[in-house]
Amino acid sequence: MQRGSDRLSRHRDDEMKHELQGLLRSGHPTRSEEWNDPEPTADDDPQVWGGPVAPGSVGASLETVRLELARLLGRSSFPATPVELVRILRRKNAPDALTEAVQALPRKERYAHVQELARALTRTEGTP
Repeated sequence: MQRGSDRLSRHRDDEMKHELQGLLRSGHPTRSEEWNDPEPTADDDPQVWGGPVAPGSVGASLETVRLELARLLGRSSFPATPVELVRILRRKNAPDALTEAVQALPRKERYAHVQELARALTRTEGTP
């Protein structure tokens, strides 16, 4: 019997289900080689699963703000003024809260890299 658009035979489907049963039932990797298991997150990894990070929001540390800015801006954006950075962030569809925070920085400042920008944003938004 033909199964339509299925690439595999019925026997191969059953074989693949049997191979995955251990993983599905146990809830953890069942490989004997440790190098083949996915790496768990480290304790000091920034939490990015909560959505876009904006300075001044809950959980917006220097590291998480820097990570978000680096992801959006990259190395080629620097050195730049806040006006230039806002233009780049808008072009890359950055979150509004992040764009507004960069726009609130002094217009005459020039930032050499992401670290300087992240420090300025967390210092401006956080406690002095």
